[in-house]
Amino acid sequence: MDTGLAGKVVLVTGGAGGIGSECVRAFAAEGARVVVHYNTSRERAEVLATEIGGIAIGADLTDEAAVESLFTRAREDLGGVDVCAAVAGVWPRDDEPVWKLPLDRWEAVLRANLTATFLTAKWFLREVERTGHGNLVLVGSTAARFGEAGHADYAAAKSAIQVGLLLSLKNEIVRIAPLGRVNAVAPGWTYSPMTRGALDPDMVERLTRTMPLRKVAVAEDIARAVVVLASDELSGHVTGEVVTVAGGMEGRTLHS
Repeated sequence: MDTGLAGKVVLVTGGAGGIGSECVRAFAAEGARVVVHYNTSRERAEVLATEIGGIAIGADLTDEAAVESLFTRAREDLGGVDVCAAVAGVWPRDDEPVWKLPLDRWEAVLRANLTATFLTAKWFLREVERTGHGNLVLVGSTAARFGEAGHADYAAAKSAIQVGLLLSLKNEIVRIAPLGRVNAVAPGWTYSPMTRGALDPDMVERLTRTMPLRKVAVAEDIARAVVVLASDELSGHVTGEVVTVAGGMEGRTLHS
């Protein structure tokens, strides 16, 4: 089925990362003109942008002036942004229970996930206000639904994104774009550079006991869901929803 994304300008934050890069490729495969955002991975982003015929733009998403500049450059180079996939995020590797969790890590993780997503949404919606149309896809996590011991900072940030922020934005966007939509994808455990080293065979065996589909997702699984939610043809009457891509994960053991 035609997604209707051909010719649309799509900005993917964290576009040089594991899930982000697959989102970039998936949108490009639908004929979209893609802006590959990066923070520190400039070379990887530029190689990817060349591969798909897009452009790469760097920005620190926790810096509002940098986020504003990101959207300004996208508008100057491509005429505007029709779709934004807010993929960028940080998962801290170290397991730190709350009673040992340093305040500086808590604040840094919320800033890199929640604040960065808020600023991305804010400046994308400035574009929507200008054009009168647009769709936003946020990326949350199953940690928002089930929690994640040792990573309460990450779980709290993602919960705020896919509940409070999402449900507010889907009601706000229609003030400036009557058919504008905001949805979220909540990945479970996914093979990506961010989880490399954490997903050893023993870990995979343990965590997939809660999934009917006893496997870890790959980045392409997440990208496909992002594209569907971005497409008016495939999900034009869907807004304020969270699509979980986690093999049917439950908060209980399903397999011995």
